[in-house]
Amino acid sequence: MVKTNSKYGRGPVNPKGLQYYNNLINELISHGIQPHVTLHHNDLPLALEDEYGGWVNHRIVKDFMAYADVCFREFGDRVLYWSTVNEANMFSTGGYDMGAMAPFRCSPPFGIKNCSRGNSSTEPYMVAHNILLAHASTAKLYRLKYQNKQHGLIGFIIFTYAIERVTESKEEDFVIQRVNDFNFGWLLHPLVFGDYPVIMKRNAGSRIPTFTNYQSELVKGSFDFIGILHYSYSNVKDNPDSLTMQLRDFYADMAATVNYHMTKEPLPLLPIAPWGLRRVLEYIKEVYGNPPIYIYENGQGLTLNSDSALDDIPRIDYLREHIGALLEALRNGSNTRGYFVWSFIDLLELFRKPNKFSFGLYHVDLDDPDLKRYPKKSALWYSNFLKGGNITALDVVPKLSSV
Repeated sequence: MVKTNSKYGRGPVNPKGLQYYNNLINELISHGIQPHVTLHHNDLPLALEDEYGGWVNHRIVKDFMAYADVCFREFGDRVLYWSTVNEANMFSTGGYDMGAMAPFRCSPPFGIKNCSRGNSSTEPYMVAHNILLAHASTAKLYRLKYQNKQHGLIGFIIFTYAIERVTESKEEDFVIQRVNDFNFGWLLHPLVFGDYPVIMKRNAGSRIPTFTNYQSELVKGSFDFIGILHYSYSNVKDNPDSLTMQLRDFYADMAATVNYHMTKEPLPLLPIAPWGLRRVLEYIKEVYGNPPIYIYENGQGLTLNSDSALDDIPRIDYLREHIGALLEALRNGSNTRGYFVWSFIDLLELFRKPNKFSFGLYHVDLDDPDLKRYPKKSALWYSNFLKGGNITALDVVPKLSSV
């Protein structure tokens, strides 16, 4: 069993931690909300990080299974949807190649900061491999020990973006496919087919770990659904010269320049490009056998230094267009089962100061000692939509004053 106290990382379970999540789950259910639980989202007991490096070490598989076992045992009578690791591809590159997110590991000449530890050339691949093995081992545990009694499902979450075509050339086809193999295929290929894409193995060589026959069979099919995060799209450009570099990281192995589209403040952070979500859903349907999908993050980030933090019509526009794209994908046969807006309330965003930038439907007054919350116009619009209102209706959104 894993202890939530980061001093040890394993051992007796912290009863206060169990009580907190029991209270949270029970409160959600009392309001008719079915919890979807993610077991790992950029957080690991510091003791395990210090002891053996956390996700860079295969030892994490056993500790993660023990932690998951506690969660299944304590909460599985009420939780039907489990995801093991959130945005595993972004976590592997962001935390172990670019050094942009915890645990901030990278090595020169790669990374966006001077990391004190890490190896950008090998660690992203090692981490993703251990994540897949931890996920698959945990899924096996759940299916053998809990699923028949609890009747829940277990899934895996990836970060996605669509690619905007610039030409209709075969050369661009090859680049787009290679980028998709690195972005989607890095994790979905093993989960669906039992091994990494051929192009990844060719370009990364011995730096990408190899599955044994047992591991391949363990990972293949070890999910009941795929969760995706989606916000925007990218343009890509072939960069074959990167493969001539003696020292390469994940992005050099991809041999392409990826331009992820984000607009500049004080405008909305993300362009409204609903075709991107539709294209991602169709790609997964066509390439990976149309598995059940839950869209766990989709939303618009806005700055808070506008006339009113509550007057977020651009967020309504973004959500309306993307929900419409989801409907089109469903009509075209996508097996998408659910959609979650990111996020319910303003929170501590990963790359931005909390008082400057937010995704929330509800504004949190961080200057108030009680952290009072106020519905934004998007919250009123979304509530009306969920109750069966017209997706294009704005008459339900009154004029609101600033907090």
